[in-house]
Amino acid sequence: MFNALARLMREIVITWLIRVFTTNDIVRYQMLKLIADEINEKKLTGCVAELGVYKGDFAQRINRQFPERKLYLFDTFEGFDERDVKVEKEFDTYARKNDFRNNNTALVMKKMKHTRNCIIKKGWFPETAENVEERFVFVSIDTDLFAPTYIGLKYFYERLEEGGYIFVHDYNGKLYGAKEAVQKFSKEHNIPYVPLSDLCGSVVFSK
Repeated sequence: MFNALARLMREIVITWLIRVFTTNDIVRYQMLKLIADEINEKKLTGCVAELGVYKGDFAQRINRQFPERKLYLFDTFEGFDERDVKVEKEFDTYARKNDFRNNNTALVMKKMKHTRNCIIKKGWFPETAENVEERFVFVSIDTDLFAPTYIGLKYFYERLEEGGYIFVHDYNGKLYGAKEAVQKFSKEHNIPYVPLSDLCGSVVFSK
């Protein structure tokens, strides 16, 4: 009984924190708009994507800023995958399997204005990207954890058009995996990034 109550309280706190952070992150939203305007003005060709969608609040903004582009939405839609959580233990964090599980594809799609362009890729990344043959101009990576962030950077940067951008959320978040992944990828490939002063300390990669 006590364990069940503790889990419920933990989930309520996490949900409240996410709502606060995703509804008041003006710096991140404005940066998205500036970058989207630049990409569209330059008439770059390619799709957009988000890896780590959760309830779709930032995906909704991507969808509005890129109304004519296909938007790939990669997520388990069932919370953290156990395989990624096992890797995260190396960084002494408290991520648990199925954290952020209180979402679903229907909830996300209700928030999208241009639903015809949205492509749901439900499951474990990178398995869900195996049959995706696209180039990208903008990608948001918001997975919190090391493995999907690092793999996501490797996958999307290779497929990023010249002039395109990748946002990585939670660089300075409550979990440490995203920061480790960004630094490892940057060092290995000699690709610099720019920190943002948003609520969770995102970083931006450009090409």
